[in-house]
This record gives sequence, C-alpha cells and structure tokens, in this order.
Amino acid sequence: MKILFVCSGNICRSPTAEGLFRKRLAEQGVDITCDSAGTNGYHIGDPPDHRAIVVALENGFDISDQRARRIEVEDFDNYDVIYAMDSGHLSALHSIRPETCRAKVIPYIEGRDVPDPWYGEQENFYQTYEIIEAEVDRIITELKELL
Repeated sequence: MKILFVCSGNICRSPTAEGLFRKRLAEQGVDITCDSAGTNGYHIGDPPDHRAIVVALENGFDISDQRARRIEVEDFDNYDVIYAMDSGHLSALHSIRPETCRAKVIPYIEGRDVPDPWYGEQENFYQTYEIIEAEVDRIITELKELL
C-alpha cells in the first residue's frame, strides 16, 4: 500500500505528516509506503520549512532530507490513498484527478482543515504538528484494515 499527503507547497504540513507516519509505521512494523507533495510548485526542490524541521526533530524524526515536489497526474495511479490537508487541497486534487484512477482522495481529517502554519510563528508549527499527530493512530488502523 502507498499513501500520499498533500498540502500547498509541500514544505510544512505534508512533509510533517510523511515523516511522522514513517516513524509510526516503522515502530508498528506496518508495511505502508508514504510520500508527500504540494498542489503548487512554488517550492519544488526545497527542503521543508526550518520550523517544521525543528518540530520534527523535537518529536523524534528527521524530515530535513525531504524535498518539495508538486503532485503529478501519475500520482493518482501510483498511490492507493491521497490525503488532502485542507478543503482547498481536496478541491484542487479532485479537479486534476483522472476519471479512472487507483487513488482514493480524502481529507486528512473529515470535516476539519489542518491549519497552514507557514504564515505564523514557531508556535503555529507545534499546533499543526499536534493536530497531525492526533490522527496518526486512527489513520494507520484504518489503513491496516485495507491491507
């Protein structure tokens, strides 16, 4: 199984989710591949925001080697589930999603956006991490049921 996390520029929310999921999947011995991407190409090739890297390191995982990329049409066939970090991303993904594709495109949290910390301070990155972290076990349990 392969999952993809998508936010705007792939430098804050989605790399944090990817890194945290990699850590938790390894701890639980679950064989699921994950990656992340952005809906826009503003930061292609850039590492995650330094504030996201700090939060990740403080929580026991390193995302500094990740590089931002933009979602591609092929991703809809290369991944089983694509998680949109907010409703804007969900709309953008549905607008480019091929009619026949493999991926299920769903919100990271049903009925709630994961807030974008980029325009804020370091504290906003901690708050966003806590929201992402609160859903990890639920999502992994759901994914394990699909294996």
